[in-house]
Amino acid sequence: MSEAQILLVTAATVAFVHTILGPDHYVVFPAMAKARGWGLAKTLRITLLCGIGHVTGSILLGIIGIVAGAQLAGLVQIESTRGNLAGWALIAFGLVYLAWGLKKAGRGYRHTHTHVHDGVEHQHEHTHQEAHAHVHEAGARSSITPWAVFIIFVLGPCEALIPLFMYPAAQQSHALVFAVAGVFSLVTVLTMLACVAIAMVGLERVRLPASGRFLHAAAGAMVLACGVAVSFFGV
Repeated sequence: MSEAQILLVTAATVAFVHTILGPDHYVVFPAMAKARGWGLAKTLRITLLCGIGHVTGSILLGIIGIVAGAQLAGLVQIESTRGNLAGWALIAFGLVYLAWGLKKAGRGYRHTHTHVHDGVEHQHEHTHQEAHAHVHEAGARSSITPWAVFIIFVLGPCEALIPLFMYPAAQQSHALVFAVAGVFSLVTVLTMLACVAIAMVGLERVRLPASGRFLHAAAGAMVLACGVAVSFFGV
C-alpha cells in the first residue's frame, strides 16, 4: 500500500473507533427521540445534521491552521478547549432538561379531587399535565431542542482529525488533506447514524410504563451522564 492509502485507511479506522468510544456521539439522540416522540427518520435527520456540524468545525480549524502555518500543539490545544466547552454544554443542557423533565413528571402525577354539588359529594381524578398541556401544545411542536443539540455538536471537536491533517499538509499534498477530511467525516457520520439506528430499534423493544411520566427526566439524565463522561473521564 502507498503512504496515501495507509493514511486514508488510518483515517477511516480512527474515525470509527473515535465515534464508537465516544457515547456522546450517539446516546443523546435516541434518548431525546424517546422522550420527544421523534420517529426513526426524524432522529436520523437530526443525527446527520449534528454529525456534519461536528466534523465541519474541526475541518475548518485544521484548514485555517494549515493555511496560517500553525503548529500541531496549538491546534490540539484549541481542540481540547472546544472539547471542554462541549462537555460543559452537555452538562448544562442535561441539567436543565432533567429539571424540566422532573417538573413535567410532577404535573403528570394523577391525583383525586373531592367536590360537592347540590349536596352530593363526588370525586374525580386528573393530572395537571392533562389540564394545562393543551395551552403549550403548539409551542412544543416548534421545539428548540434539536438546535440546542446541534450547537453542542458544532462545539464538539474531532481531536483525532488534526494530527491526520498535518502529515499530508507537511508533504504539501492538498488533495490528500481533503481526501483525509472526506474519509474521516464520512465514516464518523455513518457510524453515528448506524449506532443511533441500532439504539432506536432496541428502544422500540423496551416496554415502558404507559404513562411515561419520567421519559424527559431520563433523557436529561442521559445527556448529563454523557457530559460528565466527556468532561471528567475524557470519553
